[in-house]
Amino acid sequence: MDITHLTPDAEGSIEWPSFSNDKKAVVTLGAFDGMHLGHQAVIKRVVELAHQHDAFSVVILFDPRPAFVHGWVISHHGEEPAVQNVDAEALTSVDDRLHRMEQFGVDHVLVVHYTLAFAAMSYIFFLGRLTGKLGMRTLVLGQDAAMGKGREGDVKHIANLAAATGVFELDVVDDRGPGEVRIPRDFKPEAPSEWGEPVDPLANATKAERRAWSKKNQAKAMRAWSSTNVRYLLAHGRIQDANAILGAPHSIEGEVVHGEERGRTIGFPTANLGSDIAGYIPVDGVYAGWLVDGENRWPAAISIGTKPTFSEKTGLNERVVEAYCITEEWIDLYDHKVRVEFVGFLRPQVKFDGPDQLVDELKRNVEETKRLTA
Repeated sequence: MDITHLTPDAEGSIEWPSFSNDKKAVVTLGAFDGMHLGHQAVIKRVVELAHQHDAFSVVILFDPRPAFVHGWVISHHGEEPAVQNVDAEALTSVDDRLHRMEQFGVDHVLVVHYTLAFAAMSYIFFLGRLTGKLGMRTLVLGQDAAMGKGREGDVKHIANLAAATGVFELDVVDDRGPGEVRIPRDFKPEAPSEWGEPVDPLANATKAERRAWSKKNQAKAMRAWSSTNVRYLLAHGRIQDANAILGAPHSIEGEVVHGEERGRTIGFPTANLGSDIAGYIPVDGVYAGWLVDGENRWPAAISIGTKPTFSEKTGLNERVVEAYCITEEWIDLYDHKVRVEFVGFLRPQVKFDGPDQLVDELKRNVEETKRLTA
């Protein structure tokens, strides 16, 4: 898979590459944060059509996420985020998204640095550049996609443009998933108070109860397969529901560093991740999952907490991620870049009366982790 990084100029224009005068391209675009089942449906369709028409499969990947850029601008008096500003709300790193796209068989990924000037361009001009430079014959989009200045280029307008010009075709993929969900506006992470995987608060609710809950929480309707829904689920400890949308365990990556080593003193040594963690960190609590180092995978009980220390990179309080590998062998992972995968929520963070009670609870966490990762 060929990867090209592109940066718009001050006016938002991009020097698009030319692939071939004799071969067309099937194109899609977006942030693809999380690479959930909806994203996968779109990208698989791109690859499928490219094979059918002997064309290049091309993904235009926006980095940083448009939502992060626009949100930063609003909260920073019109200033755009700098390279060192970290998007702590991103579900997955760009490298992880690129890896997944390569697995799906994409030929070319154009990583576009998303700026306000680029966002302000007309969708008609933008699509004209894709047909003229990339040789786009087909554009593949999800059902609620929109692009260009003021997001004026929705599916309806793009379909009309394709029909009027006859230069390219629009292929719309059903990427919504099983119906709609209700998500509170401006939700914040909220740790579960009970032991065990949290359930959907609206699972058995009547229509009247759903309306009352939506009104109380100022909830908005959203398609089930969405990055926002995955983020909401992870922010409330609902790992299994999030994983069902992702089609794989949610994961984060980081480097193992030396911690306070308190776990070792009670027989539960942990791998502590440093502050530079790629991927969305779920809400505080103890989880079952996996610790992955290259080809090696171990079941792991994972603890997540929040420090009072403020991080200038993310604009949030620093998080602590510790993973206890369930293995009889000693593993030295210091300075290794590892992946932590989440399978289920075990319990909230609580204070215990003493080390004996803590050890007993950790033993129970280990047994539950073994069961969930069996």
